[in-house]
Amino acid sequence: MHLSSILPVLALVATAISHAGPHDILSHSEISRRSAMSMMCRKSISQYHEQRWKRNIDRRWHGHNTTFSVHTEAPYFETIQNGTCVLTPEVTQGPYVYPPSQTLRQDISEGQPGVPLWLDIGVLNMATCEPLEDVLIDIWHCNATGSYSSFTHLSPNTPFPEILKQEGINESDFKMGVTDLHTDDTTFLRGMWPTDKHGMMEMKTIFPGFYIQRTIHIHVQVHTDWSLRENGTIMTGNTVSTGQLYFDEALEQKIMSLEPYVSHTQINRTTNADDLVFPYDTAGGFNPVVNVVPMDGKDVTKGMIGYITLGVDTSAIEHGDNYVGDP
Repeated sequence: MHLSSILPVLALVATAISHAGPHDILSHSEISRRSAMSMMCRKSISQYHEQRWKRNIDRRWHGHNTTFSVHTEAPYFETIQNGTCVLTPEVTQGPYVYPPSQTLRQDISEGQPGVPLWLDIGVLNMATCEPLEDVLIDIWHCNATGSYSSFTHLSPNTPFPEILKQEGINESDFKMGVTDLHTDDTTFLRGMWPTDKHGMMEMKTIFPGFYIQRTIHIHVQVHTDWSLRENGTIMTGNTVSTGQLYFDEALEQKIMSLEPYVSHTQINRTTNADDLVFPYDTAGGFNPVVNVVPMDGKDVTKGMIGYITLGVDTSAIEHGDNYVGDP
């Protein structure tokens, strides 16, 4: 990939609309087609997981005068199912995507308080059942109390239509990736990193919190043929997958009982079962729920490793030729 100082502008496009509104629903034929692709790759997915967990992963994250060494062992094989591959229906990128704050880095935590989470993401080309090398994985999510960086002045406890009203914007005028609602230049819990020759990438963050009317989730996009500006933000690329990652309800309950998550008492937490987006992300048997293991092998509240495989349809490309000016 090539760095460039050319003046910007890429709006990462999504195929659906805001968190607060209705969502595009895939046709039965499209869901069936993607399910067939996923079934075709089941053997490759199983082998891919086995190769991942046969080796010890020794990851060191430097920052804040702390070094973390993470080792994962083969016994976790039994928790991995062939169907953990996600062939994500393109549901929504949400209103809090903000490319100028998405930079190339592996540690996106920026000292945010919360339970450490190391995301171990693999990417498979569902057309060939082979790992995808050098695709850019773009991740963003809210902090432990529901706020997104670059939007910290917007309350996580206020429904999105009401936020638009407060900002003097009609719902009908709001356009995902175009309407600029950012309030500041913070960048925590946003970042991008390319996959290696095994189709793997690893990123350090924290377990997300929640905000009104949404279950706990992490946004993810997969870009091919990408290039960056000198400041590390994306300039051009093709988006081949847009989706969201989720967690098991029992795990969420355990983490939400800890500080600082437990201090978010102004609203009730929406569960996966009550979320409006989760059903579409799981349509056709897709599984966007992240598997986790304790970092120390015992206690997830001290830190966890989350692993998931993103199966992407490289023939379904959203070309990066839609632009938005710099903030």
